[in-house]
Amino acid sequence: MSTLTKTTPYWTDSASAPKFGKLDEDLSVDVAVVGGGITGLTTAYLLAVAGRRVALFERDRCAVHDTGHTSAHLTMVTDTRLTELSRKLGRDHARAVWDGGLAAIAQIEQIVRDRRIDADFAWVDGYLHAPLAGDPDPAALRDEAAAAFELGFDAEYVDAAPFVDRPGVRFPGQARIHPRKYLAGVAAAVVDAGGGVYEHSEVDEFRDSPRSLRVNGRTVSCAEVVIATHNPLVGFADLTGAALFQTKLALYSTYVVAGRAAAGSVPDALFWDTADPYHYLRVEPRREFDVVILGGEDHKTGQEPDTERCYRRLEQRITALVPGIELTHRWSGQVIETPDGLPYIGASADHQYAATGFSGNGLTFGTLAAMMTTDAILGRRNPWADLFDPGRKALTSGLWDYLKENADYPYYMIRDRFAGAQGRSLRGVKRGEGTVIERNGQMAAVYRDASGAVTIRSATCTHMGCLVAWNPAERTWDCPCHGSRFTPAGDVLAGPAETPLPAIE
Repeated sequence: MSTLTKTTPYWTDSASAPKFGKLDEDLSVDVAVVGGGITGLTTAYLLAVAGRRVALFERDRCAVHDTGHTSAHLTMVTDTRLTELSRKLGRDHARAVWDGGLAAIAQIEQIVRDRRIDADFAWVDGYLHAPLAGDPDPAALRDEAAAAFELGFDAEYVDAAPFVDRPGVRFPGQARIHPRKYLAGVAAAVVDAGGGVYEHSEVDEFRDSPRSLRVNGRTVSCAEVVIATHNPLVGFADLTGAALFQTKLALYSTYVVAGRAAAGSVPDALFWDTADPYHYLRVEPRREFDVVILGGEDHKTGQEPDTERCYRRLEQRITALVPGIELTHRWSGQVIETPDGLPYIGASADHQYAATGFSGNGLTFGTLAAMMTTDAILGRRNPWADLFDPGRKALTSGLWDYLKENADYPYYMIRDRFAGAQGRSLRGVKRGEGTVIERNGQMAAVYRDASGAVTIRSATCTHMGCLVAWNPAERTWDCPCHGSRFTPAGDVLAGPAETPLPAIE
């Protein structure tokens, strides 16, 4: 029997959150958001700062249910392997899925910076590694690293990942965060931007003509509705269609244990293995000690008679990994899987949006869902709208060109700063080729001519700041955002850029 009795998530015990009152009056808003987790609060924030009148309704307290039960890994690496995504969906679609995760992490960092939220956000390495027991499969891990690198993501195979000492793939540029601290800051920012946040305010009726919600016996008139509950409410959707949609969702329970360990006893990184079900590990550094968080033992909800055994296995595993750890918390959460491993994000009825099926990427896909929903309400094009649309338009039409159709989306001005440079050193630039690398904190466009001489220019396009890419057929530096082209030496070949790529040391 486990010695742990506290089943409250570590996040709840380690940080406070502002309290918001319940709705006690009629309201008229542009957008009503139902659900106070990562998706709902981020959506409310993005819409409020865009000038929309927004009200968010949470039936309990914000960020205490599904988002509050996360382990808070921030990674673009999906549960479904990139090689499998590429095989099933095609390379462009697979890249788009991971791009979406990176864009979400970039959005979280932007909010943290803009709002000065002290949420323990940090960039860390992520390691996908072979299980601790059994024979590893280095070939599969090498393939995974190669597939990621070929699609422009930072990834490298390692013979022995730190701490676990098993073959794996290192993914630089992942992140961690304290979800309760973060969402407390986001909720406060919603109010600061003129929005409303209402707790203990459950939506108990959706009314059409005119469109409105009934909350605590009050009427909320609205033009748009965002269903940001973990498992979407029907809302204004057709009941038969909603019931059919539920058959596409598989709900799994997952378990987490946490405890205090000596500072530095576990590297500050994200770890997850290739077992099925897999295990995931991370650290939350504190001033005098580290909190080590281990999760796993997933099973279909309601299909494990001895759930206590799931906790025992995790406790045995973490004490073996971190001798002397003082176990303090354990909790369970729920993840929702979809048949193709991609979330469903998009319209579920006229003027109603929903998102679900985030699998093990709740914080990243929840944030991405907020970005996509905000774009939809504001009438802006979004790179992932067709791909994650519940109807899977991008996968069924055969006409979707991810890079071409979305080259001018703001994300592409910063993509390579998050997705990683194409090379890691000057030695990696072959004769007659150009490569973008990170050098002394700058993104550099490096060209090596036939004689071996190297030319280094800034990789930032002088038009609007996108990062250029090497065009091997034309031997030019091309801007993916607005089409500017430069010679290997950085001179302008075609606008709209008017000035050459500047030299850098």
